[in-house]
Amino acid sequence: MNNEEKMAKIVALKKEILENYKRLNLNDSFRFSCNKDVPCFNACCKDINIFLTPYDILRMKKRLGLSSEEFLSKFTLTPFTKDMKLPVVVLKMGEDPSKKCSFVSEDGCTIYEDRPWPCRMYPLGFASPGEGLENEKEFYFLMDEPDCLGFKENREYTVESWLSDQGLNEYNEMGEFFKEISLHPYFEKNDLSPEKMEMYFTACYNLDKFRRFIFASNFLKYFDVDNETIEKIKEDDIELMKFAFRWLKFSLFGENTMKMKDEAVRERKEGIGKNKKGVDFQDE
Repeated sequence: MNNEEKMAKIVALKKEILENYKRLNLNDSFRFSCNKDVPCFNACCKDINIFLTPYDILRMKKRLGLSSEEFLSKFTLTPFTKDMKLPVVVLKMGEDPSKKCSFVSEDGCTIYEDRPWPCRMYPLGFASPGEGLENEKEFYFLMDEPDCLGFKENREYTVESWLSDQGLNEYNEMGEFFKEISLHPYFEKNDLSPEKMEMYFTACYNLDKFRRFIFASNFLKYFDVDNETIEKIKEDDIELMKFAFRWLKFSLFGENTMKMKDEAVRERKEGIGKNKKGVDFQDE
């Protein structure tokens, strides 16, 4: 199945969810359990599309002791079709015939504490505005798949208790920051240039490269960033990710989330700093 076919399948699934799946709220309950005693244990971790968020990548690459570049190169794919406005990152499946996830062993997930958002959510799904919803509130739904025997287990959860049990609160918090970028109204009428597409990809997914952009270019010469923030983003990847989202709001959408220094503003007005290193991402 090529990228066009995969994306068409995903679009069809979204339509099916919006039209036919029962909407769940936080107090609704369901029965489910996944463990080694369930006969289909690990069967769902094969030949699937797992879209990774920036926070997923941050957690996984730190768990593995890899740089962003190393993780992206070894464990992900970036499919692209003519209808996509933004790059996405998908977890690469293994090269064995079953296309099993690279992180799955006979005993289960080897990075379980840092597994990505889709793996934590299952069997719940989530639909939000900007993902096909028109004038509707966001909602949860249950992916009650006939091949999954976990639904025959007796353990009961509410939606709220499942989110808490699976450690999703921090993932959802960081996901909201990302949605402010990826679901921005700007993209309803605008496409990104190749340069801005690269900027978006790097700031979202390749934090190590983005950190070099901040500290190895003239970025801090042109932008007024307080010392406390500078010290935080030197070492703290979560703070750096939040800073990257602020930068994207400024650089892509023109929002007032960054402040240029007076000297930089003057140079831009005079046409001196138009292509200066640190202002243009590609001049890193």
